[in-house]
Amino acid sequence: MESIIYVGIDVHKDTYYLSSYLPEKNLIFAQTEIKADSKNVMKYLDKVSEMNNGAIVICGYEAGPTGFKFCRDLTRRNYNCIVMAPTSIAKTTRDKMVKTDKADSVLLAKSLAFHSYKQVVLPDENIEALREVVRLRHCAQKECKRAKQSFLSFLLSNGFSYPYGGKDSYWTKKFMLWVNSIHFTSEYLNLCKDEYLAEAVRMIQRVKALDKKLEELQESEDIRDKVKSLKCICGINTLTAMTLVTEVGDFNRFKTAGNFASYTGLCPGSHSSGLTDRTTGITKQGNRIIRKLLIESAKAIGRSEAHKSVSLLKRQEGMPSEVINYADKASNRLRKRIRRLENQGMHYNKISAACARELACFVWGMMTNHIA
Repeated sequence: MESIIYVGIDVHKDTYYLSSYLPEKNLIFAQTEIKADSKNVMKYLDKVSEMNNGAIVICGYEAGPTGFKFCRDLTRRNYNCIVMAPTSIAKTTRDKMVKTDKADSVLLAKSLAFHSYKQVVLPDENIEALREVVRLRHCAQKECKRAKQSFLSFLLSNGFSYPYGGKDSYWTKKFMLWVNSIHFTSEYLNLCKDEYLAEAVRMIQRVKALDKKLEELQESEDIRDKVKSLKCICGINTLTAMTLVTEVGDFNRFKTAGNFASYTGLCPGSHSSGLTDRTTGITKQGNRIIRKLLIESAKAIGRSEAHKSVSLLKRQEGMPSEVINYADKASNRLRKRIRRLENQGMHYNKISAACARELACFVWGMMTNHIA
């Protein structure tokens, strides 16, 4: 039987630390730190295999900020490389107390050998590139919100508060006319007002430009059909649909709708001890962006009316009848559930989380063709 050597790689921006593990002898060997370069790792793997009579070498590292390029470089050259989910790797108290690159690489090597990890599914490179555009849009929205708040805070601290309507009336034509009517006696304050306002306007235009770009990118062959199907559901717009498709990638990797809901972190946790068994709040594990958007979509469904809006009818135009029926079923079911839970007096946030979890199940059904 051919031997298998497991190589744990602790990956950093500048250096990689590698440790090889031979389960047959419970032996850790060939520990070294090298410059962060896939070619250096290939030389190391070849050397380890050669030293052990051509043994099979399987290497792995934790998913992190360095991304998947390193794994793709190795797999293109026919090396066995696995990306491991960090939260799935079991760590003892000692592992948490002693944190070094050497110790981490040994832990990764043993996790590979004993299969005590969950593998991260590498997304298609084109999908991953689209995901970066979607994340850029989310980042721009955060910066836009910050710029708006900075400008409004500046006005408020200097005695100016918009007198016509609530926050939804901000950044309208009427609001901009009011802003342009403000003049300070101090040239310094006028300078601050102009700079704060220019930054806020620039960020608003940037978000609009990215939204326009997303409308173009949704027609990409890799995601077009999925995005159009998801947009048939009330409360899911282009940004939400593209985020779900690009962040998740292959929905078929989740065997059930419950598995996907757990991945979003929208399922309640459990706290059991002895005879005590109680549930806690949602776990908030997994992808935070997806969880936030599903909650916002559930809230939008709760605010919507039973009849379809003009924008929803436009999104459903030309789509297969089974997709439209499934989408309508999801919207009607969630709308009724929200009303029922509201009548029971449940807290608004709990209702949103519960309905977002159910919406996640409908999304999984749509993406895996379980719409019968």
